[in-house]
Amino acid sequence: MNKRQKTILIDFTAVIVATAIAVVAMINFKDWINRSEATRAMQQLGKIVLQYRKDHGSAPPESYVDRIRENLEGHVRLGSLQYRARWIDFESTPDEILAYTEKNYHSLLFGKGFIVLRLNGTIEWMEKQQFETLLAQQQSQIEKELTQK
Repeated sequence: MNKRQKTILIDFTAVIVATAIAVVAMINFKDWINRSEATRAMQQLGKIVLQYRKDHGSAPPESYVDRIRENLEGHVRLGSLQYRARWIDFESTPDEILAYTEKNYHSLLFGKGFIVLRLNGTIEWMEKQQFETLLAQQQSQIEKELTQK
């Protein structure tokens, strides 16, 4: 193989590798956007809930959250939001899970997990197993029975 053929082969390989990386990135880009939009909507919800708690001394009822949810930027990407305010009482700790939504991504970068809003307003991504363990610890027996139905 002469020098020109080697250069063409190296350039061709570089283009193929760059194209493959770009294709994989674009496939995962959609899931990244969905996750970031859902997280942003959950952050907005967290701010509203914290303001409500400051003004009224307790977490807002589910009907209140259902009404304001439509006005959150990116609310469509939240999916099925599970709100646990009826199970929150004065003895609940600030790291108690207040709301969560499950996200099932089928990409290389993101897997299955949950976007979680805690009672203190923090938002985080949790892997499925970690979330299920934590939620089981925080749920009462009555809540477990009612949510399984």
